[in-house]
Amino acid sequence: MASNKRFLTDDQRALLKIASQNVESLSSSPKSSTSLLSEHIVKAPAGGKAQTAGIAVRHVRRSHSGKFVRVKKDGAGGKGTWGKLLDTDGESHLDQNDPNYDSGEEPYQLVGSTVSDPLDEYKRAVVSVIEEYFSTGDVDLAASDLRELGSSEYHPYIIKRLVSMAMDRHDKEKEMASVLLSALYADVISPNQIRDGFFMLLESADDLAVDILDAVDILALFLARAVVDDIVPPAFLTRAKKGLPESSKGVQVIQIADKSYLSAPHHAELVEKRWGGSTHITVEEVKKKIADLLREYVESGDTIEACRFIRDLGVSFFHHEVVKRALVLAMEIRTAEPLILKLLKEASEEGLISSSQMVKGFSRLAESLDDLSLDIPSAKALFQSLVPKAISEGWLDASFVKSSAEDGEIPNDAKVRRYKEEVGTIIHEYFLSDDIPELIQSLVDLGAPEYNPIFLKKLITLAMDRKNREKEMASVLLASLHSEIFSSEDIANGFVMLLESAEDTALDILDASNELSLFLARAVIDDVLVPHNLEEMNSKLSPNSSGSETVRMARALLSARHAGERILRCWGGGSGWAVEDAKDKILKLLEEYESGGVVAEACQCIRDLGMPFFNHEVVKKALVMAMEKKNDRMLDLLQECFTEGLITINQMTKGFARIKDGLDDLALDIPIVREKFSFYVEHAQKKGWLLPSLGSSATDDSLTRAAAS
Repeated sequence: MASNKRFLTDDQRALLKIASQNVESLSSSPKSSTSLLSEHIVKAPAGGKAQTAGIAVRHVRRSHSGKFVRVKKDGAGGKGTWGKLLDTDGESHLDQNDPNYDSGEEPYQLVGSTVSDPLDEYKRAVVSVIEEYFSTGDVDLAASDLRELGSSEYHPYIIKRLVSMAMDRHDKEKEMASVLLSALYADVISPNQIRDGFFMLLESADDLAVDILDAVDILALFLARAVVDDIVPPAFLTRAKKGLPESSKGVQVIQIADKSYLSAPHHAELVEKRWGGSTHITVEEVKKKIADLLREYVESGDTIEACRFIRDLGVSFFHHEVVKRALVLAMEIRTAEPLILKLLKEASEEGLISSSQMVKGFSRLAESLDDLSLDIPSAKALFQSLVPKAISEGWLDASFVKSSAEDGEIPNDAKVRRYKEEVGTIIHEYFLSDDIPELIQSLVDLGAPEYNPIFLKKLITLAMDRKNREKEMASVLLASLHSEIFSSEDIANGFVMLLESAEDTALDILDASNELSLFLARAVIDDVLVPHNLEEMNSKLSPNSSGSETVRMARALLSARHAGERILRCWGGGSGWAVEDAKDKILKLLEEYESGGVVAEACQCIRDLGMPFFNHEVVKKALVMAMEKKNDRMLDLLQECFTEGLITINQMTKGFARIKDGLDDLALDIPIVREKFSFYVEHAQKKGWLLPSLGSSATDDSLTRAAAS
């Protein structure tokens, strides 16, 4: 065989054999076995003639005409060919009219969507409800719509949005907003959420002031109205103020609400009618009508007529006030209890008073039991006996007991217990440190002025079981508290609580009655109480009780010769001498000033006393001296002290109040004391020395007495 004769190698033969065996399985392919073979043909050995001019054989195919043509790589394309087995070069389209069409073969397409914030949706829904309410004035519908929105965690936003929308509208809408707030209270929105909503408003006061010029004053009026309507406690103002920057508009709102609205005489009536022309009856008028109808019902016993009156009021959202006042009346007039319970049961069965309003009425009464106990000592026990009766008869939901216990409301025992624990710690720290300003600040931080009588009772009780040093410290502290944060009523109520529990205290402290009488007498000597307070206390006690005997002992101590000096020394002097020493120094510096002293030196002496909480004594003694000497030069000193901020408006008012309380005694030595005092009050009002709480009432009272004499 010639050397240039073409032949197949062993590998090529093996490949040809495999291709032959698979020819049947590949018979349906556009490629033939020959084409498979041709793809693996290599160049001829050296010396042979290559017919493809250097083109790789596997890319060469013989055409039907016998010519070799170049085809596309991988065998796809070319005229007269079928292309690759899976030819994806061309675009393919699915025909929806094809019987074999499958929608699952359609390509996926990603579609973007906006993620919605639940709060944004809630806000839009709230705005819609409020807008509709402003148009229709339907309180029940608005309350129902807001309840159906759900999302209770967003309820504080309702308060913020309702008030902020009303602020930029007419007085009618402002009044409507306040009425709706009262309707939502506790029924739709919890008391805590109401407070949270108002705090949000205070935080945003700076932003509101940008769009609404008088936003600060309007928001202050809304806040004052909330306090008057009993949906926000007065203590909220103190707590909220601590959570705001001192320079913020929110603090200004609180100050205006407290000083301009809530401290004014007859403030409730003024605040209620500030947005006059409302289509709604004011809360104060509703309260009066409720009180009248309950009194008439107790006299007549006509349940049907009473229910008709309640229905005619047309304030279903305020029926909780009917419940509260009815229960209080049942406690005040014990013989009226069966009638009252019959009325509430009938109103509940008729659907006149809803279950939620009934629970709300009981809850509001539970919150005020401590104050009510001052007038009705057995209020807590009576309330605890009424609740099971109401639940057993089916007109009070049993959930009230559970919810009230969780909130610490029935009868506020949990809340009072926590308060007692906290003030117990504060008092113990005071006995160790003797730091009065620190204790006063701690009480202010607690933000519970309604419990001031409880603090006094706790202080005296702890002091009675300790040494004379702590007893003296307790009396000095009372004088400081009275001039700073405690009212005369707080002090008197605290002592009444002590006297009512005198028999129980005597079981633990053998000499409790004697100790308590000394505390009472010392309070009178320190001008914390006036003698008339002892008479009022005695009238609230049983004639033969241990408390009544204690009051008689205190009177005996005060009537003794040199009572003041002896009572001040009853516990061996100690820190109590600071008060007596201060009184002596005040008298001497005023005498020196009256005899020709310099105002600046007198002010410096007052400053050197270092007892700013006792500056009301300066005011009192200065006024008495001016009356006795018939020299009004003392007014110049008071003016300078007030201008320098040495004597605050609170201390100035307290000093004038002390004079007012002692006018009867002063009249024995100074016959024209009432005329002079009226003149001084008018002068002080013009100079801005006094709070509105004293103001006209002091003048009118003194003038009335002067005319009568």
